[in-house]
Amino acid sequence: MKNVTIFDHPLIQHKTTIMRMKSTSNKEFRESVEEITMLMCYEALRDLPVEAIDIETPIGPTRQNVIKGKKLAVVPILRAGLGMVNGLLNLVPSAKVGHIGMYRDEETLQPHPYYCKLPADILTGR
Repeated sequence: MKNVTIFDHPLIQHKTTIMRMKSTSNKEFRESVEEITMLMCYEALRDLPVEAIDIETPIGPTRQNVIKGKKLAVVPILRAGLGMVNGLLNLVPSAKVGHIGMYRDEETLQPHPYYCKLPADILTGR
């Protein structure tokens, strides 16, 4: 299963446990979702292409890496995925946001789309 990533990091496990506890407040739940998302995105974005740019530091000029092109989009599936958007945007504020709405047929268990709003340039990556 090369398209599957299992996030088994102890911090993700810890935050997932907090999120699932009956005694967890709504605030703690939302914070846990955001923190889990940040931890997952850190790993999921590991292979983003980078490019070196020239910058000026207080000590002098240097070359440093930045994300190449900044062509990222986050597309949460409504409604559960909405809680994950801020976690990703905390890491990549320049990411564009779209939305997909889906529901599951309770008899067939198959997903059915009902809404799709993507950034206009998502196919070109601009």
